[in-house]
Amino acid sequence: MDDEHSAPSDALFPAEPQAKREGQAAYRVLARKYRPSGFADLIGQEPMVRTLENAFELNRIHQAYLLTGVRGVGKTTTARILARAFNYELPAQDGRPGVDRPTIHMDALGAHCQAIIDSRHPDVLEMDAASHTGIDDIREIIENARYRPVMARVKVYIIDEVHMLSKAAFNGLLKTLEEPPEHVKFIFATTEIDKVPVTVRSRCQRFDLRRIDAGLLAAHLRKICDLESVTIEDEALAMVARAAEGSARDALSLLDQAIAHGAAGGGAIAAQDLRLMLGVADKSRIIDLFEAAMKGEIAAAIALLQDQYDGGADPAQVLLELAEFTHLVTRLKLAPDAAQSNALTEEERRRGGDAAGTLSISVLTRAWQILMKGVDELRSSPRPLASADMVLVRLTHAAEMPSPEEALRKLGFGQGGAPRPTPGSAPAAAPGGERPPVALAPPPKPAAISPAAFSPTPSAIATSAAPAQRRAAEPSPATGVKIADFRALVALAGEKRDIQMKIALETEVRLVRFEQGRIEFELTPGGSARLPQLLMQKLQDWTGTRWLVALASGGAPTLREEALARESEKRSGIEADPLVASILARFPGAEIVAVRGKETEQAATAGAELAYDDEEPDDA
Repeated sequence: MDDEHSAPSDALFPAEPQAKREGQAAYRVLARKYRPSGFADLIGQEPMVRTLENAFELNRIHQAYLLTGVRGVGKTTTARILARAFNYELPAQDGRPGVDRPTIHMDALGAHCQAIIDSRHPDVLEMDAASHTGIDDIREIIENARYRPVMARVKVYIIDEVHMLSKAAFNGLLKTLEEPPEHVKFIFATTEIDKVPVTVRSRCQRFDLRRIDAGLLAAHLRKICDLESVTIEDEALAMVARAAEGSARDALSLLDQAIAHGAAGGGAIAAQDLRLMLGVADKSRIIDLFEAAMKGEIAAAIALLQDQYDGGADPAQVLLELAEFTHLVTRLKLAPDAAQSNALTEEERRRGGDAAGTLSISVLTRAWQILMKGVDELRSSPRPLASADMVLVRLTHAAEMPSPEEALRKLGFGQGGAPRPTPGSAPAAAPGGERPPVALAPPPKPAAISPAAFSPTPSAIATSAAPAQRRAAEPSPATGVKIADFRALVALAGEKRDIQMKIALETEVRLVRFEQGRIEFELTPGGSARLPQLLMQKLQDWTGTRWLVALASGGAPTLREEALARESEKRSGIEADPLVASILARFPGAEIVAVRGKETEQAATAGAELAYDDEEPDDA
């Protein structure tokens, strides 16, 4: 057999690379080279570190941990650090006391630390649930868990992407997970916590690892660049931190790529180089585009987009960054302290603050909605640039649209106009025979016409039925529950949660006569013929007395018909108001869909439990 260091002559087995033969180590990517080895190195996860520190100090160490969060925030890294903490052993030397207990303070490498960090310790077993999903894999873990660890203090099972386990695998793990041997610890990691059964979650101590703040991530990248002797602009680091979206691993991978892309000449990595690499737009030009769109300058906005597209920027990415700046302006308007974030550049603070001082919330929220809808359109568009142009057209035209208050002022309503005429009076004629616009002084709120007004139990009925409902609930020593009138009967049906009977009484009964122990009514066309018999049985159950229920003719309108008549009368009164008539005339095709006011809202609140449920009664 050939010596392992000699190159075989067969072409299928090429010689080893020159670097390996000369003893040079393979390059380690930054994400692995600077992976945290202790809790002190974790960034952005202070709440979890504090909880674990207190638990270890109090010796309240849990049997199973569940780590969840987006990719690259440190779930697997935290699991390995926990495995080190469980098995930390440091012999005494040079006057330093030894450590032989679980602790998260691991200033020096212990007896088992390096093997755990390198994923080669026999008592710390890592399993990828994506490729070991079945019950057989879990059965093997359960069998091996009975045996004590070979070298370390406890045996640790780290299961990554645990949500990929099958249902049978989860069920097989439950008993061991709830009552594991004292020498066994479980650590699960997942990006999709909702797919983990609640029976598993309830047996674990859960930690949600947060996305890392862009400013904190940029500072972390700066330290790594200093250690790697890499010169890079602050704006470029901020760009990498934002592109990573809170993931430390993504940030380090992008930094690796940026070093290879921009540092070949030995100079500093410039932000412009990273824009070309990432396909993002210049932040100052994004702000220029935002300002042009908000001013309604469509030609300038399209030219700016075309210029960025020619420079290599993706149109969808431009719209996303435009939406991000819109969000920033909104935050600066509502929470000015957001300007102190380390993730913002000086230009973003200054120009974002200026935009926040001039744009209203309604304009900003409208711009956000247009941009988000536009981004969705671009994802399926065969011509992204053309689609992005049309999104900018909508955005600039929407920016020119006045708010409802401004529209009314431009139409002649609002301050400075003629006084509001009294209801029923015609507006005074202006010189030349034309009627002046009606001023929109603050009118008293009309009565509300809510959807409940179309029901047989409108707020007015609910208001009058409330005392009756209280009377109906008062038992009599002789005859049980007494019902004062028909509305009180409807209220009692609502109190008893008999919605079908309540709706039938409101929509099918035209009352002829009502007295204690006797009801006569006429059925509406299509009403259930079984209603009298059913009502008689319900009344006996509710009141404890027998009632006579009979059909007659010549009944009054149903409660619903009365409510519709009142609603029609209110609507007619509102439409006759000169101010409303003037607005309807100004906006062709407009119609009144609802009329709301304090009285209706208060009545609706008082009778909330009696609200009409728009269902048809079941004859059965």
